[in-house]
Amino acid sequence: MARRPGAEEERPWGLAEHGRLGKRKVVGVVVLDGWGEAPPDPFNCIHVADTPTLDALKKGAPERWRLIKAHGTAVGLPTDDDMGNSEVGHNALGAGQIYAQGAKLVDLALDSGKIYEGEGFKYIQQSFDTGTLHLIGLLSDGGVHSRIDQLQLLLKGASEHGAKRIRVHILTDGRDVLDGSSVTFVETLENDLAKLQEKGVDARIASGGGRMYVTMDRYENDWQVVKRGWDAQVLGEAPHKFPSALEAVKKLRDDDPKANDQYLPPFVVVDESGKPVGPIVDGDAVVTFNFRADRMVMLAKALEYEDLDKFDRVRFPRIRYAGMLQYDGELKLPSHYLVAPPEIERTSGEYLAHNGVRTYACSETVKFGHVTFFWNGNRSGYFNPNLERYEEIPSDTGIPFNVQPRMKAVEVAEKARDAILSGKFDQVRVNIPNADMVGHTGDLEATIAGCKAADEAVKIILDAIEQVGGIFVVTADHGNAEDMVKRDKSGKPIRDKDGNVQPLTSHTLNPVPIAIGGPGLAPGATFREDLPDAGLANVAATLINLHGFEAPRHYEPTLIQVSPVPF
Repeated sequence: MARRPGAEEERPWGLAEHGRLGKRKVVGVVVLDGWGEAPPDPFNCIHVADTPTLDALKKGAPERWRLIKAHGTAVGLPTDDDMGNSEVGHNALGAGQIYAQGAKLVDLALDSGKIYEGEGFKYIQQSFDTGTLHLIGLLSDGGVHSRIDQLQLLLKGASEHGAKRIRVHILTDGRDVLDGSSVTFVETLENDLAKLQEKGVDARIASGGGRMYVTMDRYENDWQVVKRGWDAQVLGEAPHKFPSALEAVKKLRDDDPKANDQYLPPFVVVDESGKPVGPIVDGDAVVTFNFRADRMVMLAKALEYEDLDKFDRVRFPRIRYAGMLQYDGELKLPSHYLVAPPEIERTSGEYLAHNGVRTYACSETVKFGHVTFFWNGNRSGYFNPNLERYEEIPSDTGIPFNVQPRMKAVEVAEKARDAILSGKFDQVRVNIPNADMVGHTGDLEATIAGCKAADEAVKIILDAIEQVGGIFVVTADHGNAEDMVKRDKSGKPIRDKDGNVQPLTSHTLNPVPIAIGGPGLAPGATFREDLPDAGLANVAATLINLHGFEAPRHYEPTLIQVSPVPF
């Protein structure tokens, strides 16, 4: 059950020592991003790939390998039809508790109407009389970054609360939902806007583009992605101009046989005279309606920071801006938001810092925030800088992941190896992104290569754990690469008219593995058999145990038990 411990009484930070697990063993924690478990299949890239290290974990000690849930209610999402994602996955892994996550928080605020009573909405509402309300976000029902039904409710509620002129700037998906579904989503939205027009509200789609090419970059990997969105949304400038968004999406897809929703080029909607219908100008209000943080932070900075120098914005409009949520609690960004984010408190990282556990965390740029910010409950920075070190390996820029599928897996593993061998850290935590980031491209061959590279990285880390007599925990945050094809209701791959299978680029609903081992693990330590529905939130208590402590009582129960070993 989702809960918010912040409302409970204050607890001490000290952790009791575990009766059967010793302290000061190095614990290596590997999160394989997008590494789910599914039956063997030609489209299961994890199965097809050469992964001897991970295969050995599964086959070598079955009592120390199991599956856990990484989607739906197990990670705080509204229903078990909701795919997990890296952000909520790492929140759950680090927090040890199940919190209501972005989509659910927004649902509650919209259903109750409290969203319109909050400071954030009242702030943007000040622009309704004389300005335009702009809504920017992912047009999708994927439930990972946004949901179209929430946009529909927000449009209805904003118009009922005084918005007279509304412009929507859409980002097409094709990653969390099927490619090509953008056409249906745009048709739905344009019908909704037409109904608002009948009620006297001037409501239109003003611009658009594909999520991986326009606006939704993350971790400052490529500011040109944000610039392309800025030019269309704020300046009303794009290489493609159309009289409607529906015509734009259809024609851009039809004109290029390789076009897909993720990478649609930016476009603007223009009137009969060729003038853009909705650039953002002084006095307007802007809401970014995505509830997931990572791919909205860069745009939030561009909208809020007057001195930003990452790209030439040409002009910086004086607007009232609010996010659907606050995307970075440490930066207080944005400063105004419609729905308060989950208050994730007393994470495992904070407990370990209070109990003297020295921590090293590392990944490459595209997943660095996951083993730091998200793991620590949406908190930037250190709990104790004297005990923690975070290291980021720069990701490749300007190179598609399927062109360089090995990414920085080996480099991350080598940094982890060095940290393990240094003797300076008790927990060494990494994210290996390949299965997720390459899997999202839909390129099976490249994803297979990426999975092989991930396996090589795991071996480097496990070899280091072996050298120091430590313990390892290998798990994942959600599924992706284990199922790379669209399927019909019977489970058979869907093929196009030429007989080619249609690649699946989204996350999945599959469980993920977790394995424990290493020479430092107590001989009697195995996975419990009484937690069949355990999920990612159970991992934190498990890790705290492996560091030699009893986990806090309010955490989800540990996955392990330690039986006496007969002499």
